[in-house]
Amino acid sequence: MKGIGKFIFRFSRLIAISCSVFIVACSSSLPGLPTATVHPSLTKNINDYSYLIGPGDSLNVFVWGNAEVSGTYKVRPDGMITTSLVEDIHASGKTPTQLAREIEAKLANYIRQPIVSVIVDGFVGPFSEQVRVIGEASQPKAISYTKNMTLLDAMIQVGGLTEYANGNHASLIRVVNGKQKQYGLKIDDLLEDGNIKANVDLLPGDIIIIPESWF
Repeated sequence: MKGIGKFIFRFSRLIAISCSVFIVACSSSLPGLPTATVHPSLTKNINDYSYLIGPGDSLNVFVWGNAEVSGTYKVRPDGMITTSLVEDIHASGKTPTQLAREIEAKLANYIRQPIVSVIVDGFVGPFSEQVRVIGEASQPKAISYTKNMTLLDAMIQVGGLTEYANGNHASLIRVVNGKQKQYGLKIDDLLEDGNIKANVDLLPGDIIIIPESWF
């Protein structure tokens, strides 16, 4: 009965998709949108990886000896933050150390020889540095890249595959020299058979697409 139920579920999904395709075909006269712009990772040397601040990150900015101008600031969607004394500092795409030095330079107009520390609380990072897992993962989501992250690490974070996933036909999309390239993955071999050779290194900006198996 379980097998029959599974077949009925997949058949109903196939019908729904077919109907959607038919509707799209009937609306083919509508203008199409241009393909999304390719944004390569900001990380230039993966062997010297440093976390880059992104929109949504919460930053603790501590100015030594000046508690009144220290505080916690949220990076806005435009990548900027506004501190107590300095407005609109571009934070996204910078390391915490780089941002601290920039804040010091701006605060020097108000404070003598300021010493600033920036601590990230709640890591999000720029879109270009996130690893995104979509399709038949148990919990599809964007993951903040961690140094030396592998495919296995990412799959643990998304809770593995759904029962309908075709892991051995999954793809990895990566921007190489400004162009998108597609690579095959063997996630079933990695998770179900324990084939560690199917584990691969991930890079900032990778996209993992996991298709559904119809049979």
